[in-house]
Amino acid sequence: MSAVDWTLEVVVVPVSDLAASIAFYRDKVGFDLDHDTQNEHMHVAQLTPRGSGCSIVLGDLPSQNQMAPGTLHGLQLVVADAADAREQLVGRGVECSEVTVFDERDGGTFFGFTDPDGNSWAVQQIRARADRPLIPHEARGRFGEAVEV
Repeated sequence: MSAVDWTLEVVVVPVSDLAASIAFYRDKVGFDLDHDTQNEHMHVAQLTPRGSGCSIVLGDLPSQNQMAPGTLHGLQLVVADAADAREQLVGRGVECSEVTVFDERDGGTFFGFTDPDGNSWAVQQIRARADRPLIPHEARGRFGEAVEV
């Protein structure tokens, strides 16, 4: 029997206001809105950080209501240049901590931010991602163009 590939592709982020959270992650953080689906049973949105193979899901399905808004901590994003990423977020109105170098080796530089509910994110700098992105540019776009809301 061959080994099974296990891929982390979705993380549920508990939020109190779906529309405000979509706007925050799409307009301020810069995630792509893959879909925003609403019917008489549910309202769910999926957003993906540019270059990532893992998306976040916001919504009101029973499984998404198991965590209280603002209780998810320690999510981590990776960028090639932390100072540039932080500058972009601050320029779009996101409050961020200062960039801190914990270790001079690649991967030892971080900053953080929280969403309006208090879910917290760490942003790690890995300079190697500039030349070797985790997902090559030609392999991106699995959902097509971003959804307009």
